[in-house]
Amino acid sequence: MALRGLLWLALLFALAAALATVGHFDAGQVLLVYPPYRVDISLNLFVVGIVVLFALLYALTRMVRNIWQMPRRVAAYRARAREAKAHSALREAIGNLYAGRFSRAEKAAREALASQSNKGAAGLVAAVAAHRMREYMRRDEWLGAIDAPDWQDARLMASADMRADGRDPEGALAALTEMQSQGARRIHAQQIALRAQQQLKNWGEVLKLVKTLEKREAIHPAVAVRLRQQAAENLLRDRRHDAEALLTLWHSLAPVERHSPRLADLAAELLIALSRHDEARRIVEEALQHNWDARLLRRYPETALPGEALPLIQKAEAWRKTRPEDPDLLFALGRLCLHQQLWGKAQSFLESALRLADDNDALVIRTHRALARLFEQLGDTSRAGEHYRASALAMKVV
Repeated sequence: MALRGLLWLALLFALAAALATVGHFDAGQVLLVYPPYRVDISLNLFVVGIVVLFALLYALTRMVRNIWQMPRRVAAYRARAREAKAHSALREAIGNLYAGRFSRAEKAAREALASQSNKGAAGLVAAVAAHRMREYMRRDEWLGAIDAPDWQDARLMASADMRADGRDPEGALAALTEMQSQGARRIHAQQIALRAQQQLKNWGEVLKLVKTLEKREAIHPAVAVRLRQQAAENLLRDRRHDAEALLTLWHSLAPVERHSPRLADLAAELLIALSRHDEARRIVEEALQHNWDARLLRRYPETALPGEALPLIQKAEAWRKTRPEDPDLLFALGRLCLHQQLWGKAQSFLESALRLADDNDALVIRTHRALARLFEQLGDTSRAGEHYRASALAMKVV
């Protein structure tokens, strides 16, 4: 600003010097005649008069123009002030929302509506604030007021997210369905759909969504494993009365699910209840090849039909070559020998399992009970009673 003033001052000095120089050569006269009047002035004075007159006319014109436009300028100033205040209120609403001051956030969002351009953003902020306060009717009113086409995807996504959070899975899925097909394929939309399908217990859809999100690395691996197992477990239970449907589902699962000890144990249990012992045995054996697990070993003797346990005993004996001191395997062998009425071998395996059980209280209790039943079969009630007593003492009741 100071440099501009200096330039104007220099220009004025230059103009004054030029006028002073030109004024020395004043040889011209201007004659103005208007009968009966006559005015005779020098040319320099006439030029200066013209310039001054022009300046005065220009200033007068500007003054009239400014007075004429003053109402419109005042209105524009007030509109700018309202716009600035509305934008400030929107910023305040966002800050209050993330600070957890939901009532203030909703109030500030309402003030932000003074500007029409804030309608979409302020409506979403107010809807989220009302949702956090569990004012669901007011939330829906805010969402319904957002009518700008550019804000529809945001409105539907926010609505789906809040409805899923409020345990309204049908509403969440309806909002996602209303979105364009491209929007429904977004990662966040699929995450919301996963929550909604979980609440509806649509385990088939849950399994599909988990696999899709896992491919896109949009879900934590541990969470994905838990959800896959939960979905598969519930799907298996839904088919507990139909062996063919259960087996069809089982073979459609990915290898990681089929090799899961928890799922394999459940599938074997359900198939045994449906008298499909051979399929149950194959499921347990396949899972044990990939994940050696005590619960599968406990389930393995149950897959044998009475008096037909020899193939299972041979299989377990083969496993014992690589795991000679596995107490759970020895316990399974003991139970298989009980099925086959091989009393001596059963006693030997069970006593070995008891010796190696150490601090595995659950295995100790089960082994004592198995030995008690063995001695009952042999008619030795005294030793059977000792093992029943030992199993009871092994229980740690708090």
